[in-house]
Amino acid sequence: MTKPQVARGRAEQSTLSRRERVREATLAEIKAIARRHLVEHGPSGVSLRAIAREMGMTAPGLYRYVSGIDALLIAITADMFDELADAVAAADASVPDEDTDRRILTSLRAFRSWAIDHRSEFAVMFGPRARLDPNADITPGLEAARRFAATFYTLFDRLLVERRFTLPDSGHVTPELDRELRSFAESCGFSAPHIPVEAVMVLTSCWVRLYGVVCMEVFDHMSIVMSDLEPLFESELHTVLADLGVRYEPPGG
Repeated sequence: MTKPQVARGRAEQSTLSRRERVREATLAEIKAIARRHLVEHGPSGVSLRAIAREMGMTAPGLYRYVSGIDALLIAITADMFDELADAVAAADASVPDEDTDRRILTSLRAFRSWAIDHRSEFAVMFGPRARLDPNADITPGLEAARRFAATFYTLFDRLLVERRFTLPDSGHVTPELDRELRSFAESCGFSAPHIPVEAVMVLTSCWVRLYGVVCMEVFDHMSIVMSDLEPLFESELHTVLADLGVRYEPPGG
């Protein structure tokens, strides 16, 4: 658990009754066990029966704390996104507010570092979606993912307002692409009247390139031909940010 999460947890606990604190502690234990099973075995390896057995409870007893397996999986994924968001936000906050360029570099490197240090969690968060009930409330997971993305959207929006880069010609955006880009922006919380779809296309393209390198490293897709992907990540980071008008500095610079 990260420092911001610990602080939030302590603040919340100070206002809870003893009974509520016991309930929160039990729920935290359920989620901790479920997360371990999720990381070790994937979504299909998480079951209320196995969690209950490990806790010395009955499976029906768990329903006093969670409404079902789908809700539990969503809650765990939301917690992991919160941890990632805290790591990125902490990196961003370590740089002076006015230094947009270094804030972007620091935040993106923090994302890569967290992904490498939490490969199994990353696979669950960004890998193929678990088959949830269509009626499951995914709001907690979506809100946590948006919080993770908020730091990057805020910094990108600053570049957009400062006109750091030239937007592509609108003729490059087909009706089909326009629809998908707007859906992406709306889902991720990057939708505002002043943000044209061409800007969303630039952001998406940059994210796909950098995210792709991180995925290849996390999932060992290049391990046969490359032993260290940090130079490749830094090279892509340099190129992508140059196109956005961002000053590049090597790590430690």
